[in-house]
Amino acid sequence: MDMRVKKQKLVMVGNGMAGVRTIEELLKIAPDLYDITVFGAEPHPNYNRILLSPVLAGEQTLDEITLNPWDWYSDNHITLHAGKKVVEVDRVKRVVRAEDGTEVAYDRLLMCTGSNPFILPVPGKDLKGVIAYRDIADTNEMIATATQYKNAVVIGGGLLGLEAANGLMLRGMDVSVVHVQSTLMERQLDSVAGKLLQKSLEARGLKFLMGAQTQELTGNDEGRVKSIKFKDGTELATDLVVMAVGIRPNTQLAESMRLHCNKGIVVSDTLQTITDARIYSVGECAAHRGIAYGLVAPLFEQA
Repeated sequence: MDMRVKKQKLVMVGNGMAGVRTIEELLKIAPDLYDITVFGAEPHPNYNRILLSPVLAGEQTLDEITLNPWDWYSDNHITLHAGKKVVEVDRVKRVVRAEDGTEVAYDRLLMCTGSNPFILPVPGKDLKGVIAYRDIADTNEMIATATQYKNAVVIGGGLLGLEAANGLMLRGMDVSVVHVQSTLMERQLDSVAGKLLQKSLEARGLKFLMGAQTQELTGNDEGRVKSIKFKDGTELATDLVVMAVGIRPNTQLAESMRLHCNKGIVVSDTLQTITDARIYSVGECAAHRGIAYGLVAPLFEQA
């Protein structure tokens, strides 16, 4: 007679940095506690999103920024459903369902749905060549665009926008950075430091439109972006528009499950959702004591 207790099932929605770090910590503490299944919307194992910029700049390859390769999942007996987006969770039956129909039951659920880039709600935002800078697919599209087209506009003069602009410039594009504020990286720098940064980037060949408010993006006959128009009536020709204007916690799935969300999936100090004690959340999607974090250090702390 088998006396072993049946393992509890842990399902993780999202295969990003904070979530996988949580599982690494769990495997250190209690390697045999759970049967673990992971769903990731992207067709990749866990990679370092922070290093997308060196990939864009041609300094690193996709393989080099992978944190947990395919083998890591199998070595730790983790079932990985890569490229499968979870679209529904039944909290009564405790079942997770993906877009392709894959269903997995859970005893504990870890919600790590991350964040979505904020897309400016302007006419033309759905044109071809208008993208956010968030994942490997975006990065690959930017690399491919640089081989075919000349002009790029990056909307957003924060850290991510400047990294995108720098990478596109290194790949041979003429890049203009559009920033609604008067100072670059205004969250990190005062106006003097912001001006110094701008001067040094201009010396490298980047152009800046400060205090510029985007009004609309216009397209050509093929439905590809051809110019960006500003509120003051000026217009700039472009073949690519990259939006790097911030992120919003991705709470769509959580809301459909009727989990309490307010600037993110609301969690307690034990990172349990306040709605359902069987469900935990970490990462950019979680709101802890009113704050949703977008930097990796506090998220690894959560993990």
